[in-house]
Amino acid sequence: MRLTHLDATGAATMVDVGEKSETARSARAEALVVMQAKTLDLIRDGNLKKGDVLAVARVAGIMAAKRTSDLIPLCHPLMLEKVAVDFEFEPALPGIRIHSEVRLSGKTGVEMEALTAAIIAALTIYDMAKAVDRTMTVTAVRVVEKSGGRSGDWTV
Repeated sequence: MRLTHLDATGAATMVDVGEKSETARSARAEALVVMQAKTLDLIRDGNLKKGDVLAVARVAGIMAAKRTSDLIPLCHPLMLEKVAVDFEFEPALPGIRIHSEVRLSGKTGVEMEALTAAIIAALTIYDMAKAVDRTMTVTAVRVVEKSGGRSGDWTV
């Protein structure tokens, strides 16, 4: 098996996508922040002293997706056409599930951008709520769907 991020000498290299065709590409990812029920209530009701946790986490996730190539070595800088970050309250856990979606027309996929959006949104929630709940965990970070490119479509 040939590793795509190593050259013939074994040195790290960015994959050459120059010969690839531009296609519509998208990816969706998710992350989960598990917390105490009272913390979930504070976030849902907008009663944390630091402000609107989900609004800040949404912006953080979008900004992070746009900066993925600055954070992950060998990732291509991409002209993203859409980045969305949404939240789902899960009282049974209790916790918040973060959903991210990234799209573009390009020569390389956007899975890393979708993962970056989800995890940075999760870390932002943690940061804003840690003063009231040090037991929170960030977990279940994963790509749940990708489409486009030579490898085609994939869904969990």
